[in-house]
Amino acid sequence: MSDSLILEVANVHTDVLTGIYSEETGRPQPLRISIRAWLRPQDRYTPDCPLTASKNYMDLKHAASDGLPKEVHFQLIESVADHICETLFVQDARVQQVEVKIVKLAISEAGEDIGMTLTRARRG
Repeated sequence: MSDSLILEVANVHTDVLTGIYSEETGRPQPLRISIRAWLRPQDRYTPDCPLTASKNYMDLKHAASDGLPKEVHFQLIESVADHICETLFVQDARVQQVEVKIVKLAISEAGEDIGMTLTRARRG
């Protein structure tokens, strides 16, 4: 088994233009987004390691909020997840895999989580 470093940001609430039904289109939908990003770890993390030894967790949060284009309508939340994955791959070559879980808050009737999880590995 090899070493791994997984950075996580959970339950980011953001509004995104998404949906295919008439009641969804034209206005942002509330989403809850969680991200896990696998990085190649350093051999050791000493007490004086700089931030460059890892990745800023806020980059993950930004990819799930301000990093999403406000003017783009994503028909599927899978497309939102794909955009987040690509954003993190472009930001940092050390990111090897990304998992994005998105819950559509507006369609919950009794507090259930309705959504999807997309896992993408870096290609090439």
